[in-house]
Amino acid sequence: MPHTAPHYLAQGPRVAVRRFRMEDGGEFTARARESKDLHRPWLVVPDSDEAYAAYAGRLLGDEGRAGFLVCERDSGDIAGFININNIVRGGFQCGALGYGAFAHAAGRGLMREGLELVIGYAFGPLGLHRLEINVQPGNTASIALARGAGFRLEGFSPAMIQIDGEWRDHERWALTAEMRG
Repeated sequence: MPHTAPHYLAQGPRVAVRRFRMEDGGEFTARARESKDLHRPWLVVPDSDEAYAAYAGRLLGDEGRAGFLVCERDSGDIAGFININNIVRGGFQCGALGYGAFAHAAGRGLMREGLELVIGYAFGPLGLHRLEINVQPGNTASIALARGAGFRLEGFSPAMIQIDGEWRDHERWALTAEMRG
């Protein structure tokens, strides 16, 4: 898929992260359709132009959210996404992470590298102090990603989040700026 030179917020050896753009819709939704089996039942990713426009519009138009695309540095291809939702300022300075890899990039360590970049950006330029991840207990890949990035398990919440029409249990993981050292 053709790419223009995007403005990366942070770069690692194999990936770089940048903000969502409306013009990313075609590639993002194609990747989402290719990845349906990987994502279900853990999350629902926009897979149509209309769904992407609404999704990206919320990320771009709300100061309480920040959306990042994890892109392969060599090709610029979108490998996945990481969003910081429910950003609370004031005494909290926290946000809740949500993420997903696309099938062509899954299992290659790209999301791990991308997550490290987003965490650095969140604790640096965004000025956050705490990040949280809510993960369904059976989602071993997502739990491994959180654990590998240094998040600690803080609790369990039954029927916490509605995904694809079902209320699902979640483990709560967290990381603070101090834990990163």
